[in-house]
Amino acid sequence: MTNGTEKSGETVAAPSKDGASEGVPAVQIRGLTKRFGTQTAVAGIDLTLPAGRFIGLVGPNGAGKTTTLSMVTGLLRPDSGEVRIGGHDVWRDPVAVKSRIGVLPEGLRLFERLSGRELLGYMGRLRGLTGTETDKRADQLLDILGLSGAQYKLVVDYSTGMRKKIGLAAALLHNPEILFLDEPFEGVDPVSAQTIRGVLERYTSSGATVIFSSHVMELVESLCDWVAVIAAGRIRADGPIAEVRGDAPSLQEAFLELVGAGHRTRAGQNLDWLGGGSR
Repeated sequence: MTNGTEKSGETVAAPSKDGASEGVPAVQIRGLTKRFGTQTAVAGIDLTLPAGRFIGLVGPNGAGKTTTLSMVTGLLRPDSGEVRIGGHDVWRDPVAVKSRIGVLPEGLRLFERLSGRELLGYMGRLRGLTGTETDKRADQLLDILGLSGAQYKLVVDYSTGMRKKIGLAAALLHNPEILFLDEPFEGVDPVSAQTIRGVLERYTSSGATVIFSSHVMELVESLCDWVAVIAAGRIRADGPIAEVRGDAPSLQEAFLELVGAGHRTRAGQNLDWLGGGSR
């Protein structure tokens, strides 16, 4: 590849935009629904996510974030609705879509009896890269993510942070236009989290799109420039961070009001019996 970003004398592949239509949103969702028995997990979502942005999909636990991302990336079939990625229908044109995206799902399942190096080698060839190109990109990703020393260690022996980093490397290896991450910082130590953050910021600086779910507002506010708030399977607000935050002092405060949880933060005032060791 000829396109890349230069840093400290090494070239790291930057996302290719070949075939991407100028001005086409990264993701377009219309009428997306999903039910599990009598429970409605996603209740008719309409959402357009712009390309070339760092986007947070935020909501409380059980809001429908993981279900939504699973349907958007083709991992879970919706009951109804349409999803387009880069103008391509996820379910009618899955090959075109999946060649353009990288996915790091929650509860990532990896080939645990492969080493980190073998996993990347397998994923690169599965994505149609040559052995030489796969090895070059794997070397760079393992180095940047601090996994070079563990590259021949079996994935089954990796820590949570190492699993997240090798999963991120596998998702980035084929140089996708859009990266989907479900709770990428969950259970990750501060050092690994900072490493992952640096890689994602470098990735988006080239014009690529990152869409990640989280319920940690401070993290979203520091990383993202665009946000969508989901609660009870519905979108409550979406747009640039400043627009969604409005007059609230922080995204956290705006989020609590949007999801109707403001009263819960004041509930502790009624627990006058709590603390002090008294019975």
